[in-house]
Amino acid sequence: MLRLCLSVVAFLSCSWPALVAQGGQRPSTPRLPSGLSSATATESQMVVTPLGVYVLRADVLWLFDPQTLEVRQRFDFRKAAGSAVPVAVLEAPSIAAPKAPSKADGGVAVAPPPPEFAEEPLPPDWVAAAGSGRESYQAATKRALVWLKQHQDEDGRFDCDGFMKHDLEGVPCDGAGSAVHDIGVTGLAVLAFLADGSTMRAGPFRDEVKKSVQWLREQQQDNGIFGTAASHDFIYDHAIATFAICEAYGLSNYKLLLPAAQRGLNYLESHRNPYSVWRYQPRDNDNDTSVTTWATFALVSGDHFGLAVNKSALQMAAVWYDQVTDDDGRAGYTKAGERSSRLPGDHATRFPPESGEAMTAAALAARTMLGQTAAKKPILAKSAALLQACPPQWQPDRIDPYYWFMGTLAMSQFGGEPWQVWSKALAVLPEHQRQDGNFAGSWDPIGVWDLNGGRIYATALYALTLRLVDRAATVRR
Repeated sequence: MLRLCLSVVAFLSCSWPALVAQGGQRPSTPRLPSGLSSATATESQMVVTPLGVYVLRADVLWLFDPQTLEVRQRFDFRKAAGSAVPVAVLEAPSIAAPKAPSKADGGVAVAPPPPEFAEEPLPPDWVAAAGSGRESYQAATKRALVWLKQHQDEDGRFDCDGFMKHDLEGVPCDGAGSAVHDIGVTGLAVLAFLADGSTMRAGPFRDEVKKSVQWLREQQQDNGIFGTAASHDFIYDHAIATFAICEAYGLSNYKLLLPAAQRGLNYLESHRNPYSVWRYQPRDNDNDTSVTTWATFALVSGDHFGLAVNKSALQMAAVWYDQVTDDDGRAGYTKAGERSSRLPGDHATRFPPESGEAMTAAALAARTMLGQTAAKKPILAKSAALLQACPPQWQPDRIDPYYWFMGTLAMSQFGGEPWQVWSKALAVLPEHQRQDGNFAGSWDPIGVWDLNGGRIYATALYALTLRLVDRAATVRR
C-alpha cells in the first residue's frame, strides 16, 4: 500500500534582529528584509512575513502587525543617514524548499502524522482511537471507490448531474448535483483514488485515475483554467482540479502532466488578490477562507512536487489565517469569528452555521499543511478544541462532508483526546453508507452543500475522510 504523507513545509524563524544588536543594544539603523531596497517617494515595496508586514516607502520602513495591521515599528532611513552603523540585510522567511518526492513520500491528499511524534511509533491511545473501527472504515472506503468506478463516464468524467445513466438495471440512483461542477467532482474522485494508493501507473483504480486525469487535461483552457468561468464559484472547481492534477503528476511520476499542473497553478496565482488570498472572482480584493484553503492545498502540493509556486502566496495564506482566527481559535469565513456562509432562503434554517466549525477546520487543515504546529502557534490547539466539541453527528442539520473531511485532515495532526473523540464519531459513516442496489457504496447527498455536488461529491469526500482515519492507525513518520 502506498503511504501518503505531506512534505514538511515550515516557515523559517523570523525576527527583527537589527532592532537588538549584539550585546542587546539597539543600533541606529535597522536591517532591511531581503526583497526590499531603497524606495523613491512615489514607490512602495512590501514583504509579508510571519512576524508582520514590512512596507518601505520613501525610505521609511514600517512594520505592521499581521492580524490587526497596527504599526509595530517605524524607522526613517533619511534621519539616520549619518549613522555609523551599516545597513545589513535580514533574510526574509520563506517556505522551505520541498525535498525530492518519492513514491514512499506520497502526496498531500492525506495529512502527515503529528510532528511531535516524528520518527517514533504513534502512541497507543492515538492508534487505538483510529484503529477501533479500522476494518469497517477500510471496507467502506473500498465500497465507495467501487461505486465511483461504476459511475464514471467512459471518457473519464464524473457527470455531476447525470451519473445515474450508468444504472442500467434496477432503481437508478438519485442525488444529482449541479451540471457546472463536473470539474470539481472529477477532481475529488481522483483524489479519493490517489489517497487509496492508485496512481496513473499502478493500483486497482489505475485506469480510472488515468481516464479522469486525461479528461481534466482536455478541459483546460489556454489561460490555465480547468473548465470554464461560467459559474460564479468556478474557482472551487479549478482549485480542486489543480490539486488533483498536481497530486497525480507527483505520485505517478508522469512528466506529461507537468505543463497542465503548472498552468493550473499559474492561473491560481493570476486569480489571487494582490498582497492577499482568494475568493470567487479574480483580483477583486475580496477574500475568503474556504476558497483560499483549496487553493493552498493545490499550491502546497505543487511546491512539494517541484513545480513553480510563488512562495509569497503561501505566506499570504498564513497571514490570512492569522487575521481571521479569533482568540478562541475560531476561523472566520471573511473575517475573524464569522461563521460559514449559507444560501438565501431557508438554507441557514435547515443547516444553522453554528452547528459546525467548517471554517475552523479548513483553516486548521491548511495551517498544518503550511507547517504550523501547536507548539509554535498555541492557537491551533484552541481550534482543535472547537472541533472536538463539535464532532461529526448524523443529524439532519449537522451533516457536512466538507466539514468532516477538513476536520479529519486537521485533527489527524493531534493525538490524545481530540483525535479519539473525532475519529470515533466518524463511525457514523460506515453505518449510513448505502448497501442496496445501484446505491451500494455511496452516501446520500443530504449534507449542507450536497445540493451542489450531489452523490459523487458526498461519496468522494467521505471516502477521503475514511482513508485518513485508516491511515492514522498505521502510518509511521
